[in-house]
Amino acid sequence: MSGDLGTLGTDATPDRVVCHVDMDCFYAACERLREPALEGQPLVVGMGYESAETHGAVATASYEAREFGVESAMAISEALERLPRKVEAARDPDLDVERAGFYRPVDLDYYGEVAADVKALLHDAAEVVREVSIDEAYLDVTDRVDWDEVERFARDLKERIEAEVGVVASVGVAPTMSAAKIASDYDKPDGLVVVEPGEVREFLAPLDVAEIHNVGPVTARQLRDMGIETAGDLAAADPERVRERFGERGLAVRRYARGEDPREVTPVGEPKSLSRESAFTQATDDGERKREKVRALAADVADRAQREGALYRTIGIKVVTPPYDVNTRAESLPGPVDDPDLLESTALDLLEEFDDDRVRKLGVRVSKLDFAESDQASLAGFEGQSSGAADGATTDSATADGESSVASADDDPDTDERERADPAAEGQRSLREYE
Repeated sequence: MSGDLGTLGTDATPDRVVCHVDMDCFYAACERLREPALEGQPLVVGMGYESAETHGAVATASYEAREFGVESAMAISEALERLPRKVEAARDPDLDVERAGFYRPVDLDYYGEVAADVKALLHDAAEVVREVSIDEAYLDVTDRVDWDEVERFARDLKERIEAEVGVVASVGVAPTMSAAKIASDYDKPDGLVVVEPGEVREFLAPLDVAEIHNVGPVTARQLRDMGIETAGDLAAADPERVRERFGERGLAVRRYARGEDPREVTPVGEPKSLSRESAFTQATDDGERKREKVRALAADVADRAQREGALYRTIGIKVVTPPYDVNTRAESLPGPVDDPDLLESTALDLLEEFDDDRVRKLGVRVSKLDFAESDQASLAGFEGQSSGAADGATTDSATADGESSVASADDDPDTDERERADPAAEGQRSLREYE
């Protein structure tokens, strides 16, 4: 076949504005939310490890722990040996431990709660969001901002995530999904990289070939055997030679290296819940301030449910008390409704339990959504039909992952070979822990 096979599938909409949001050391960041004394300390979060046992793997390591050579998927026993003096707990906010090392077991339920807070902000910032794991998502903001405004948009989003949730995100912006993902990794932690149309191939060219989407360790090694070391080398490689070695997938990764990616940001399924949350500048026990906040949040949630054509069967609130204790309450309705007044009154009733508590953040959520064009349930007999949720129940934003589930990278059809290559790398590594 004649011609440049590598140009097939060139992006037809170069002005598309795609953001890739990737949380920095997310598991470690979550642990530091509830244990502030861990901030700045070497921290290892792992799975499958028990004291005095040798099994278990590192799910994520803080940047401080990485200075000691700790890496994702490393045996926890080896990781702890590399860390300096270990202590078992850091729950005292005044604890002063010089260069200690800490281990915490993975707590996916808790991380899911924090992730729901982040994803609520992402869905508020963009109409089109693709959640690909607990700690990363793509946003298509083409209809919201242009290239002159996008850096400020991304910076505002990062600042809002840190201020309202307490964790740090790195954001990459580009006209394609694959370039945006690479850009978010480029300047971690706390990175913000914007690659404008016309600059993608130049941005990618000096990067190691392993950085290209869908190039895993095996493919990278084979490419190097062919003398292809960088993305620029791959972009310039003879497409026939690439296809002979790797087939059509080889041509696809060559196109990614050339900045060509026709994929669109598409949500995965319908949302299972809709929520809005907002934090106070300082924790407050002022009852009227709390009620005003809940009224505003309930109105926002009701408006969004109507815009998306969603009925809801459950109304809930989230109350975060210092330092980061998460409490949720919910009322279950006899059937799906679209009733802003009921949403507000139910949320306020649930809030009464926390009248005397100092509150850091409040949230309102509707769940058990119904997008079918069915009649709303009668509210006759609503009294006495409710059930309360226990403290600490998972609350989600608009997410397709289910009310308490956490998506992994393996669930996403666009997961690249690098993410699938090491089945032993459990936990956050499988969720794109490659900062």
